[in-house]
Amino acid sequence: MSSRTNLRLLFCAILLGMLTLTVWASVHQPVWQWGGLHGPDAPWTLATLADAYAGFLTFYVFVLARERLFLARVGWLLAILLLGNMAMSAYMLIALWRLPQDAPLSDLLPRSLS
Repeated sequence: MSSRTNLRLLFCAILLGMLTLTVWASVHQPVWQWGGLHGPDAPWTLATLADAYAGFLTFYVFVLARERLFLARVGWLLAILLLGNMAMSAYMLIALWRLPQDAPLSDLLPRSLS
């Protein structure tokens, strides 16, 4: 299977999974009635957590395309899964600092994606 096909399958699975989870949570409780992390609010807590990790996975696909070293790929995966947006922001700041001052922002994209 090609990388393009794998990415299509991954993002279709994320979309369908998030749609399913959102409908499930909505059936149990309207989103505007969410009030906390325990009890009857658990469906929206799970939906929010799943949404965060779907976003982490989506960003990690970008990291995976940019990084060539296996250790860097594993390290950033662990950092993103454990630290979330803090790790993602750190990754982008490092990438931006490494970008030459006169380089266009499109140079942040791996050649295979740009």
